Amino acid sequence: MLINVSNIYKYFNGVPLLKDINFTIENNETIGLIGTNGCGKTTFLNILTGQEEFDKTSDGLGSVDVANNVNIGYLHQNSGLETASTIKEEMLKAFSKLLEIKDRMNQLEKIMSQETGPAQQYASDEYAKLLSYFEARDGYRIDVKIRQVLNGMGFGNTPTDRIISTLSGGEKTRLALAKLLLEEPDLLILDEPTNHLDFTTLMWLEDYLKSYKGSILIVSHDRYFLNKLCSRICEIENGRLTSYKGNYSAYLVQKEQSSQRQLKEYEMQQKEISKLEDYIVRNKTRASTAKMAKSRQHSLDKMERVEKPVMYTKPPKIKLAYDIEPTKDILEVVSCPVTVGDGAGKKTLINSLDMHIRRGEHTAIIGPNGIGKTSILKMVQGLIPHEKGNIIWGGNVKISYFDQEHAMLDPFDTVLESVSRRFPNMTETEIRKSLGAVLITGEDVFKPVSVLSGGEKAKLCFCLMALNRGNVLVLDEPTNHIDLNTKEVLEGALAEFEGTIILVSHDRYLLNKVANRIIEVSEDNTAMYTGNFDRYADQKNLERREKEAALDAEKQQRIEEEYKAKKQNQYRTRQQRALDAQRRNRITQLEKEIEQLESDIAMLEQEISSPEVSADFEVMTKKCTQLEQSRNLLEEKMDEWAELEP
Repeated sequence: MLINVSNIYKYFNGVPLLKDINFTIENNETIGLIGTNGCGKTTFLNILTGQEEFDKTSDGLGSVDVANNVNIGYLHQNSGLETASTIKEEMLKAFSKLLEIKDRMNQLEKIMSQETGPAQQYASDEYAKLLSYFEARDGYRIDVKIRQVLNGMGFGNTPTDRIISTLSGGEKTRLALAKLLLEEPDLLILDEPTNHLDFTTLMWLEDYLKSYKGSILIVSHDRYFLNKLCSRICEIENGRLTSYKGNYSAYLVQKEQSSQRQLKEYEMQQKEISKLEDYIVRNKTRASTAKMAKSRQHSLDKMERVEKPVMYTKPPKIKLAYDIEPTKDILEVVSCPVTVGDGAGKKTLINSLDMHIRRGEHTAIIGPNGIGKTSILKMVQGLIPHEKGNIIWGGNVKISYFDQEHAMLDPFDTVLESVSRRFPNMTETEIRKSLGAVLITGEDVFKPVSVLSGGEKAKLCFCLMALNRGNVLVLDEPTNHIDLNTKEVLEGALAEFEGTIILVSHDRYLLNKVANRIIEVSEDNTAMYTGNFDRYADQKNLERREKEAALDAEKQQRIEEEYKAKKQNQYRTRQQRALDAQRRNRITQLEKEIEQLESDIAMLEQEISSPEVSADFEVMTKKCTQLEQSRNLLEEKMDEWAELEP
């Protein structure tokens, strides 16, 4: 067991955010921590890592116990890096202890080869311990590990001497995650790790974490991610934490069953409470029955109340419909480059975009981060200009646009004004009813837009979209900043929408449920795929296998051509052929000698670290000398081999 949490509370202004939390993290398990925005997930992580104090019960109970020598790595939503460092310098910090050990081992090797007596014995003992630790933690593969993780996290083409301050915010977040992965803590705590990751990086991260040796605690709204990785889901709801075995899909089933059981218990208890209260009211004033009524009141006071299941908390309602049927061909984009910026700062993201959207299609546009997916949505709507090509909309098209930055909202408007400005014919009662459907009620309708959370702004935008009744929905990351419950409602509304959808999203769960067509954009190409995200992934895997097969065929063809070229080369002199034969023979001989030297070095290193050799100073000196000579000779042989190898 890595961490054990018992009976902890957390109060804010006298109101409990977390209530009687009991929680454990075992070795080698991956846990997903979920809950609505503001339920206390990040607060709970801060308590686990000792960055925030917790409150105890009135009896003094409450504890967070961490096992001895457990190393915890915590990726915050806004992790910091040493911005003056280079990428390589920052990644090497993950191996600072191993690098210190390596330097010390180099010092000890010199001491063992130069000193005798107790000094040599002490150095030998220390060297053996450090070597064992260094090898057990793959110290000889530090550079390989750094390259592997940087490539996986999308930095394969980024020079490692680049200064971190020149990276974008998203790149810094990815780099912080890369550094944390290299540190390999016993417990890896990730708070929304999938933000700023494209599909390629995300799929690599999932595979990497599936084989992670330690335990992982993940806070994420990415249900696809939770489904693939987690063996347990823990939900914070109404201040309490409940644990469910299995991944996110298993959690949904268990949560439904648990809520149904709790509802039955709640309803049965409410009936019992009603009977008791009725009896007490009718009998407490009668002399003959007052004693019985008092006894029933005592039972009622002592009764442990069953809470009403949260599943019956009113969910938001999002109904998307339209009035006018558009033409069959909704949108045609022909040979349009996608550019951003002006003047000297102008940059072309996509050289030529071609796209055809038909009525009723639910089309998702995907591609690498920074390729210009949001710019495509703005360009086709005329919000940013295009210099070449044609953008043609069909007839009777009415667009409802969801902007991930909520730029359509005036921050100085109240929520009520945001709706009334767009729909002046609606009464305040009608507006309140529409806002209430997305759970913006009461005094919240008078809040300025500027103070709304990201999730509240998104709900306001969904309300405006529903009222607009557009037959074409243009959506830019609509599930960002909203809780899981609202996501599920939105997904259902989009899946049922009979009109046309043009969607940009990183939410694979959403793409799977809503999209029936995928458009993948890159700098030089636009590829179309029929079906949802799973279908797209299958097709991409097939393309990858075909590409690998083509590369294998190309390699085989090259081998055959080289063979033919050698066979046709009949005009070389006898001396040239003799020299070539000598060179080949020498290469073969060197390879055998190198193999033997490497074997001898490995054996000498093993002997040096053994207690028997360490105890004999003369033998130790001899072995160290042999090791040094063998390494020098190996270096000479490798240099000669490199010169001879064509």
